[in-house]
Amino acid sequence: MSKRKPEAPPAAEAAPRAAAVAGEKLQKVLARTGLGSRREMERWIEEGRVEVEGKRASLGDRVSERDRISIDGKPLEPVPAEQTRCILYHKPTGEVCSRKDPQGRRTVFERLPKIKSGRWISIGRLDFNTSGLLLFTTDGELANALMHPSANIEREYMVRVMGAVDEDVLARLLEGVMLDDGVARFTDIQDGGGDGINHWYYVVLMEGRNREVRRLWESQGLTVSRLKRVRYGNVFIPSKVKQGQWAEMEPKEVKALYQLAKLEPKKVKRNTIKEKEVMERQFGKRKGPVPTAPGRRSPRKPGKR
Repeated sequence: MSKRKPEAPPAAEAAPRAAAVAGEKLQKVLARTGLGSRREMERWIEEGRVEVEGKRASLGDRVSERDRISIDGKPLEPVPAEQTRCILYHKPTGEVCSRKDPQGRRTVFERLPKIKSGRWISIGRLDFNTSGLLLFTTDGELANALMHPSANIEREYMVRVMGAVDEDVLARLLEGVMLDDGVARFTDIQDGGGDGINHWYYVVLMEGRNREVRRLWESQGLTVSRLKRVRYGNVFIPSKVKQGQWAEMEPKEVKALYQLAKLEPKKVKRNTIKEKEVMERQFGKRKGPVPTAPGRRSPRKPGKR
């Protein structure tokens, strides 16, 4: 006698089962928008701050691109996972890193290319009077991971200092100085040359506290007259990208950022032919990884002089 095949569940029961496994985890989608880390988004969900389709969300919920998500009653625009993009920008002095400035000053976002979905998220900040390398991505999770203090990512600056700097000053800056928000130090200081009372140095930090480079030098009675960030992790600012210009990072360069952040690399949106043509007209054809600054060495291991 043949065995009877089990009956398929009614359509009304099958649909909810399919919906239960469809989409992405809610906290992952929220993290991608740049609002915070996955763990922080999980706390927001537990606190009842997140709603999906007008109902309070729960941990473990999955959402699709069509679902309406709101936080604290405000609608949220989701960022598609398949459109991760990263660009580097050469910030000039006189620009702020906010999206809008109450004083009407130019923001770094005004010069960035327009994107159809999502938004550019800044990986770190530079103050108004600091120039140099800024990285942007459409993946908030990547941005948060790269900025988190536990990532221990090097930031290298070229700084012009006004005043007398001796070996004792350099030793104190390497050992650690007590600032208003705790002990801070440079992990590396290299002489950059100069004449008279102005002298150049290359300095490396492992964190991104507000005005930390300036405050460290000021703690020694010295004045910073110029400051430029030249490196973030393993990314140097290319010499051909002038102030106020940006360049899109290639997929393999974006993959290296994910590895630096200790995240699983995601699918990267490749440049369209039109975008590449615009970039080549502006900067010339790019070959290989992001080039280092002229005359600079490869990134050093943390703490090595």
